Amino acid sequence: MSKSMKRVIAALQSAGLNAEVLHMANETRTAADAAREASCEIDQIAKSIILSSEVSGEIVLFITAGGNQVDITKASEVANEPLGRAKAAAVRAITGFAIGGVSPVGHLTPPRSFFDPTLLKFDQIYAAAGTPHHIFPISPHELLRISSSHVSDFI
Repeated sequence: MSKSMKRVIAALQSAGLNAEVLHMANETRTAADAAREASCEIDQIAKSIILSSEVSGEIVLFITAGGNQVDITKASEVANEPLGRAKAAAVRAITGFAIGGVSPVGHLTPPRSFFDPTLLKFDQIYAAAGTPHHIFPISPHELLRISSSHVSDFI
């Protein structure tokens, strides 16, 4: 088991949740891939989009429904600072996850986090579990709670 997935499982367990991580036969690097593998709607996939402050370099996490795109202008307004795409090396160093397997929980350094309200319309959603082949099912309300996110409009 990878160190990344172990951190995700530990985060779920420390939040009092059953750490049910699903191994997918095919990669789940994209929301479309994950939805196909989980046999669910694309918006039931909780994408972890990492942006970076253009001032401080701090990373900011946006957890969004798989079919949505983060609007950088709106995301910057929500975060109260100008944001841009984060570099892969910074994402890996700060979160401990490689792009394509970034989980919304289990980060080495937990970032500020914002949550797409679209996810709240589902009973169950799926998120990356730290590798391109693993996802975990969770209630969107539980993910909102354990990720310490703020529901915000950044789409």
